[in-house]
Amino acid sequence: MKRFGDESVASVFRNCPAALRRQLMVLRELVFEVAAKTDGVGPLTETLKWGQPSYLTSATGSGTTVRIDRLKDRGAYAVYFHCQSGLVETFRELYPDTFTYDGKRAIVFEAGDRVPVRALRHCLALAFTHHLRKKRVRSSSHSACRMPVVTSISAPTKSAKLSTE
Repeated sequence: MKRFGDESVASVFRNCPAALRRQLMVLRELVFEVAAKTDGVGPLTETLKWGQPSYLTSATGSGTTVRIDRLKDRGAYAVYFHCQSGLVETFRELYPDTFTYDGKRAIVFEAGDRVPVRALRHCLALAFTHHLRKKRVRSSSHSACRMPVVTSISAPTKSAKLSTE
């Protein structure tokens, strides 16, 4: 388990109910794992934004901020994305029946939900490389050599329950 570098972030996790804390901690590990395994992302900065644990690609500027937090009005938690990035709309197109969405800003999980880990990894990787893709599209439109653009993918078929083991 990755140690907290920011006491204020650790405090947010400590103040969550135990069952949700376990799920959020597993989600936190997944965030760091995806960033480490995704080309061009580099190390993440973990901090608080709007009182929520937030993960930034400060070293490389490769992506947009990802936030995770519990929903205080019920036993659920969410992964939040910048609402003007278009990412949640993209996720909705790629995974229409895989996730529960909250508008243009979040993927929501109820406590005890089976989390489609492979699909969530893909969504996190897309967020952490959002600016890289925008730069490639912009620079390729000014170049005689166009980079290939991924236009479709297959949604994963397996779900996995987030585990604290």
